[in-house]
Amino acid sequence: MAEKQAHDLNGAYYGPSVPPPPVRQSYHRPGRGSGCGCCGCFFRFLLSVVISVVVTLGLAILIFWLIFRPNNIKFHVTDASLTQFNFTADNTLQYNLALNITVRNPNKKIGVYYELISVRAHYEDQRFDSVNLTPFYQGHKNTSVLSPVFVGQQLVLLGADELSKFNAEKNAGVYSIDVKLYLRIKFKVGKIKTWRFKPKVKCDLKVPLSSNGTSASGFETTKCDIDF
Repeated sequence: MAEKQAHDLNGAYYGPSVPPPPVRQSYHRPGRGSGCGCCGCFFRFLLSVVISVVVTLGLAILIFWLIFRPNNIKFHVTDASLTQFNFTADNTLQYNLALNITVRNPNKKIGVYYELISVRAHYEDQRFDSVNLTPFYQGHKNTSVLSPVFVGQQLVLLGADELSKFNAEKNAGVYSIDVKLYLRIKFKVGKIKTWRFKPKVKCDLKVPLSSNGTSASGFETTKCDIDF
């Protein structure tokens, strides 16, 4: 009997098959994995590109300033002729105003293209006239003269305080008139033109009334403020 069992043990086994070991299922936890890693890489790359562009642009601006040393354009109203400035009972302002405005480009290597020059006259924050002047190019270290003329009549609504101020200025013979220039310009460096700028220029004037059509005596040259 023992020999038979030994023979059976040494021979082939025909019993039931042995089941395979269980397979472990892999899974990804939410919020982790290669997808999020790729997003992180992309944002780091984008950040590095933005930083490189900012640094490069800053260096370019610094080099431009060191080479060309740009200075602001300077505006002065040097002459003013006011031969009429009446306010009628029907709220109509009658005016005749002529100005000479000098524009100085102090730069040695930078020219200026004036593509649009709109000059507007205001009294008590109300515009009563505007003129557009001829576009032109201004070379290096050059002074140009603009000569806007405002003639006509315009409906202007003045309150009690503004009307009282007008009468006081009429008695004094000197009027507070604001002249504003709205510009569209480009700078030229060598053969290169910059992008377009739209500066605003404001000139706060005290203009004496003149009766002979010439520059009123007592008018002082006035520096204008420029805002880019």
